[in-house]
Amino acid sequence: MVKLRLKRCGRKQRAIYRIVAIDVRSRREGKDLRRVGFYDPMKNQTFLNVPLILYFLERGAQPTGTVQNLLKKAEVFKELQPNQIKFN
Repeated sequence: MVKLRLKRCGRKQRAIYRIVAIDVRSRREGKDLRRVGFYDPMKNQTFLNVPLILYFLERGAQPTGTVQNLLKKAEVFKELQPNQIKFN
């Protein structure tokens, strides 16, 4: 199963997170399938590759709680059909 989750990058005390599509069995810094965006909590910046995120969501990828909140803020779920959204 594929999840959309955060992958920690950056230096000590200055974390930046990549939003990646990754197999659920992989560890946090493990090999990802695709990078679909990034999130900088210090500057409160988010960049999302929306077509790629929609591609993974339509094929059953599950976002984690934090990624789900970021996608809601960016209103990504409004572009999906109501019956396509399946959360755990």
